[in-house]
Amino acid sequence: MVGTPIGNQYDFSPRARDILDTVSVIACEDTRTSGSFLRNMSIRTPLTSYHQHNEHGKTPELINRIQAGESVALISDAGMPAISDPGFLLARAAHQAGIPVVPIPGPVAAVTALAASGLPSDRFVFEGFLPQKKGRQTRIKLLVEEERTIILYESPHRIVKLMKELLEHTDENRLCAVGRELTKMYEEIRRGSLRELYDEFSTRSKQKGEFVFLLAGKSYSEEDVN
Repeated sequence: MVGTPIGNQYDFSPRARDILDTVSVIACEDTRTSGSFLRNMSIRTPLTSYHQHNEHGKTPELINRIQAGESVALISDAGMPAISDPGFLLARAAHQAGIPVVPIPGPVAAVTALAASGLPSDRFVFEGFLPQKKGRQTRIKLLVEEERTIILYESPHRIVKLMKELLEHTDENRLCAVGRELTKMYEEIRRGSLRELYDEFSTRSKQKGEFVFLLAGKSYSEEDVN
């Protein structure tokens, strides 16, 4: 399981490069996206698709290939496999079959944003993407009661909606942060109250990029920190 850059290709580790260059096959979400990146890295290893729509059927196939003597590396379009991306099923199946699972660490947007947010990082909850419809409001009502820092992924089309929904269920002065396009040319990290960030982002003509949203725990106050 190999981590790939979340935006900046210089975050690609030498170990990750060596592994992807020497395995029998690389399983990836999108062969076009990964193919372009790997060609830029001068890696010519054969690719096979492994994404949310085929992972249930593809997992046994990959396990069989490993048991037949091949080596398989799993990557996602960006970041670490299995973190809001396919990977859990394959890792579980490998363990169940007695196959070693070797992690090759790489960047993860969630902890990258957390480290830069200035919000408490000693205890946190990663929720990934919230449900788009069914169960979304129930999940939000539970999360606003959380005492740990909450990390969410959100699309540019719903980031303002997310902040509006949170405003309906928690204090508008609650601290939060937004990380956008992390490690990329137009990287942006904004921090402030929920109301301040909602007012700022809701006035933008168009949201662009990948977003990480962080909400401070319910009882956190800057005044309590020395």
